[in-house]
Amino acid sequence: MSSSERLLDTGQPGPISGDPIVGAGVRRAGWGWLLGLILPLALALGYEAAVRLGWSNCRLLPPPSRIIATFVALAASGELARHIAATMGRVALGFVLGVAAGTILGALTGTFALARRLLDPSFQALRSIPSIAWVPIFILWFGIFELSKVLLIAVGVFFPIYLALSAAILNLDRKLIEVGRIFRLSQGAMIWRVLLPATLPAYFVALRTGLGLGWMFVVAAEFMGASEGLGFLLTDGQMTGNAPEILASILAFALLGKLTDWGIVLVSDHVLRWQDSLRPRR
Repeated sequence: MSSSERLLDTGQPGPISGDPIVGAGVRRAGWGWLLGLILPLALALGYEAAVRLGWSNCRLLPPPSRIIATFVALAASGELARHIAATMGRVALGFVLGVAAGTILGALTGTFALARRLLDPSFQALRSIPSIAWVPIFILWFGIFELSKVLLIAVGVFFPIYLALSAAILNLDRKLIEVGRIFRLSQGAMIWRVLLPATLPAYFVALRTGLGLGWMFVVAAEFMGASEGLGFLLTDGQMTGNAPEILASILAFALLGKLTDWGIVLVSDHVLRWQDSLRPRR
């Protein structure tokens, strides 16, 4: 029986039914996501009205109607789909590589003191290097082809995963370990039943952060001689002075970033459904 059920059995208010804040959040979970559209829609409609009333010069910042028209035209021609496919392929591969490296090395440095003393200072120094600073050396080492782009994205994804997992293991409550020892759990059972559940919440937050950085790094990656991708579309819009194309590319980045982040949130809600937290499940 969960803590919520025990509280309900004793007649005391549980964290879902008795808490007005959480209860309202659960009741609104079906349509509450619509609230997030209020601000961007209000800003878009407000600027559209300002342009139509002549209060703003739309040469450098076109109204939302022109941006949407450009977005639709790119989609209808098939050009947008080609650029999105190229960018998503790079982000997906870089994300997988960055997550794999960050998970392995984060677990290693979080678990073993020798590995932490040996590796962590170097990783902390490398973490401070801006993404653009990696571009020249990656071009020199790997050329301007796909490998350099994917590795640059992987670098951006790596550090949040590494830091979060290493810190989650280091900050693990010793009482949990003692409970596992009292129950005489084997090493494998200790990892599966104690270590993994304790670190998963921080790990999923790191996945979302790493994915966000992956979308940022792909822009720098696609500046490295790319012939397709949303980063290339941004550069093309800059070179031709096509502001609607630039903003349509930014809109595509925003939509793709939000959709992929939402995918991780859905997975985390399913995996972490055992948590008794304030956040309502979707």
